[in-house]
Amino acid sequence: MEELKHECGIAMVRLRKPLTYYQEKYGTWRYGLNKMYLLMEKQHNRGQDGAGISCVKLTAPTGEEYMYRERALGNTAITEIFASVERQIQSFGKEKQGDPNFAQAHIPYAAECYMGHLRYATQGKQEIQYVHPMLRRSNWRAKSLSLCGNFTLTSVDDIFDSITSVGQHPRSNSDTHILLEQLGHRLDREVEHKFRESKAKGLTGMDITHDIESRIDTTIPLKECAPLWDGGYTMCGLTGSGEMFMLRDPWGIRPAFYYYDDEIVVCASERAVIQTVLNVPADSVHELERGNALTINKTGSEIKVSNILPPKENKACSFERIYFSRGSDKDIYKERKKLGEQLIPDVLKAIDNDIDHSVFSFIPNTAETCYYGMIEGMERHFNHWKAEEILANPQMTKEEIYELLDKRVRAEKVVIKDIKLRTFISEGASRTDLAQHVYDITYDTVEKGVDNLVVIDDSVVRGTTLKESIIRILDRLHPKKIVVVSSAPQIRYPDHYGIDMSRMREFVAFLAAIDLLLERGMAYIIHDTYRSIIESIHSPLIEERNFVKDIYAPFTVEEINTKIVERLRPSDINAEVELVFQSLEGLHKAIPNHPGDWYFSGDYPTPGGVKLTNMAYKAFYEEDFRKQ
Repeated sequence: MEELKHECGIAMVRLRKPLTYYQEKYGTWRYGLNKMYLLMEKQHNRGQDGAGISCVKLTAPTGEEYMYRERALGNTAITEIFASVERQIQSFGKEKQGDPNFAQAHIPYAAECYMGHLRYATQGKQEIQYVHPMLRRSNWRAKSLSLCGNFTLTSVDDIFDSITSVGQHPRSNSDTHILLEQLGHRLDREVEHKFRESKAKGLTGMDITHDIESRIDTTIPLKECAPLWDGGYTMCGLTGSGEMFMLRDPWGIRPAFYYYDDEIVVCASERAVIQTVLNVPADSVHELERGNALTINKTGSEIKVSNILPPKENKACSFERIYFSRGSDKDIYKERKKLGEQLIPDVLKAIDNDIDHSVFSFIPNTAETCYYGMIEGMERHFNHWKAEEILANPQMTKEEIYELLDKRVRAEKVVIKDIKLRTFISEGASRTDLAQHVYDITYDTVEKGVDNLVVIDDSVVRGTTLKESIIRILDRLHPKKIVVVSSAPQIRYPDHYGIDMSRMREFVAFLAAIDLLLERGMAYIIHDTYRSIIESIHSPLIEERNFVKDIYAPFTVEEINTKIVERLRPSDINAEVELVFQSLEGLHKAIPNHPGDWYFSGDYPTPGGVKLTNMAYKAFYEEDFRKQ
């Protein structure tokens, strides 16, 4: 599949012991810092546009910095960040570096509280000021706030109006900056309330500060702010006084996991990452439930899960399981194999049950696990056929039986990802020619003009990689037929919750449906859909009805498949081409606990998702269709 930019990755570490403890037990006070580095590297797949970390030193003397942040852009951001941290540590002499008490008080990033973020820029903003964590400073530690998240909100305008209505003047309208100001304002008010209570007790000086910090409850500002958040998110925060939180959206769209023991608390976007970094079993890593927040108090002594928002219907993202998360998670691995296995009946139909003359392979690399499932399923089917043949022919000789049993599913590594196309080449013909060579093939794996070639991919979005590279390079093997199998259903609708799929013209399934409407004299549906959206813009209907479904309604999956093939099959290749997609029913059977399927079904979990999809169609009609 074409590489998609998608949701980000988060990581948090809270040490529950002094740094001296880790020095004595593990030989270094850097235990927490090292775990943060590993958590981020193990989630490198979740963001290559940038990264950042922040930390809080709980025992920093007054007059010295207590809150640090480091950010960098690009796919080497993690390396750059930790190299910078290391340089700051090395600026102190070896004796001071090795003293955990000195480090805890004075050395940057020798801290108890860490928060990290890996970023994909889903809104196209690549400047360093958009890289998480965001930081809102104050001379009051409890008012200082660092924020990061895996999210895209569809209600930014509403949040903006909310904070300007109380007199704030945001310096940016990006969703992250707006959230920072919204939460920061509520945190300010909470601290000020606690200040008045401390004064009423007769406290003065730093006693006021300590009293405030001992009583801060981050669930209060979360409960005040979160009702305005529409979208998918896992939000993490760290105050200057050491309170930490992780909040998951009430639909469970974006993932969130945590682990804790008497030494450490760890949060991350993926369960398997926590397992690997801490060497703990899967059942000790907990999934944060929908609408809940994990909060940690200043001392690290109190870890609690609180309900912030009423949980909505479970709409955990299925695409996360298909493509984005690391396949090392035990459940994700099984799910991806199941996705491949379930396609067997449709694959057999596409090759006319001719297993003997079919070669099976996959598009590297995310489809590999689905491929294993498909091969296992094909082998079971083949073995069943062999058994039926033997039972139906009792006169078969020993040699004939052995010959039959020796038949195998022809599984080959046909496709190899060879090079990364250099994007500085912009001239069309040259770029197209070079794109063909992103993948290479293993020659002589297919009998020319006789064998079918079946290749599985995780999904088909735009189809450009298939058209410009994969189908062309596979045709060089001269197969009779190329069957491209997608472990996911047809992607028909945009995502608005953190994945870079927001424009209708990017979906080959949508363009195929448009082609069919035009060909069959049904262009009125294209125009009527646009008019319906325009008429509903200022009514609740814009958030209630997905009008784009009308574009697909007249056609079967097979009809759209056929038209997609017409769009993707280069005119100068010889092989017949067929596409096989996963069904929605098959998707839910393979991934029962993550039913969020709006990419395929158009059934968005939030009103904002419905509205933005209608507006995406409006943009397509005005910017693309009218210009044709």
